[in-house]
Amino acid sequence: MPPHPDHETSIQGDGAIRVSQAGDGATDLRQSDKLEEWGPLWKSLARIGGALPAADPVEADPWALLKPDERPSARRGPDGKLIPSEANGYGAAHPRFDAPVPPGGYSWWYIDALSDDGRHGLTLIAFLGSVFSPYFKRSGRASPLDHAALNVVLYGPKARWTMTERPQHVVRPEASQLGIGPSSVRWVGDCLVIDIEEHDKRIGVPWQRRVAGQVRLWPEVLNDKPFSLDPAGHHMWHCIAPRARIEVEMREPALSWKGSAYLDSNRGNESLEEGFRVWHWSRAHLGRDVAVFYEGRRRDGSTFASALRFDAAGVPHEAELPPVAPLPDTYWQLERRTRADRGFATVRRTWEDVPFYTRSTVHARIYGEKVVAMQESLSLDRFCSPIVQMMLPFRMPRARR
Repeated sequence: MPPHPDHETSIQGDGAIRVSQAGDGATDLRQSDKLEEWGPLWKSLARIGGALPAADPVEADPWALLKPDERPSARRGPDGKLIPSEANGYGAAHPRFDAPVPPGGYSWWYIDALSDDGRHGLTLIAFLGSVFSPYFKRSGRASPLDHAALNVVLYGPKARWTMTERPQHVVRPEASQLGIGPSSVRWVGDCLVIDIEEHDKRIGVPWQRRVAGQVRLWPEVLNDKPFSLDPAGHHMWHCIAPRARIEVEMREPALSWKGSAYLDSNRGNESLEEGFRVWHWSRAHLGRDVAVFYEGRRRDGSTFASALRFDAAGVPHEAELPPVAPLPDTYWQLERRTRADRGFATVRRTWEDVPFYTRSTVHARIYGEKVVAMQESLSLDRFCSPIVQMMLPFRMPRARR
């Protein structure tokens, strides 16, 4: 989906959302025609009243509504937490790409990064069984390897977005290397190397721009302990490298930068929408530690919320869950939230904003430290909406090779 223009967001006293852009004054989002920055299909989607389900918020934490010196008379928490797991070797201290993906299931490897100067951002996701693919969903999800993709998103100057789905005959999963069409992800010594050869896809623009280069990620710490997101173990999460350094060398577009990064992996034996209705996730580097907050509502109505703190050796420890920090809804009225001291955080920049998913960086204080945290919110009810399913192929093409 198209990256949202760089902006900072705040809520005014009258409830209006204000957007500040570099070099511009603040504008009232309720009165500005931001849809002109989107393609005509997404404009139509935005104007169909009621077509998208309302985002299903996780029950508000009463601590977030109190002044610092007050306490709730009754505190109702989530039903459960992340569950430590030892599932069939999942959780090796470096990525393994050859683990079988069952019919109906998925695996993905996720990287996010911010440049040291704060001007650039990046996310890379290698999918086997592309969870957001309309083609995979319509196929009945019988063959996950027939629906593989490398999602490459460059934020900031020279932004790009690409996610081309590839068929099984050009997918090459091996223990330390995964080839997806002309691109690959490989573990070399102590470094994860991503070779990118893709083309972007823009709604309403017939030509595609080449997106090519190499990304190298060096974990500073590694973790071998995975967690289950549900009691039955249908959905697993493994934070492989809570903290890492990254070098980005792109030929097209011409970009070169270094920064801090994060690497994790998810896998499941059923679709995301079978397991969940909504989730919120965030991570922040704290001194030498890393904090990760993961919470959501499962499809059966149960909720979960956990705070993990990875120490300087990469070992996860359960931490006290800070109060909910509500964030302004996105342009698509998607609810987003994080966790922070005293239940307060502000959006620094919205990197991605589509009807069912958003990714942002936020300013917050966590466990007493000022941080810039990466945050995402996902609504699977929104994803399943017929109107969204109709639009997705225009941003996620499927290639023959």
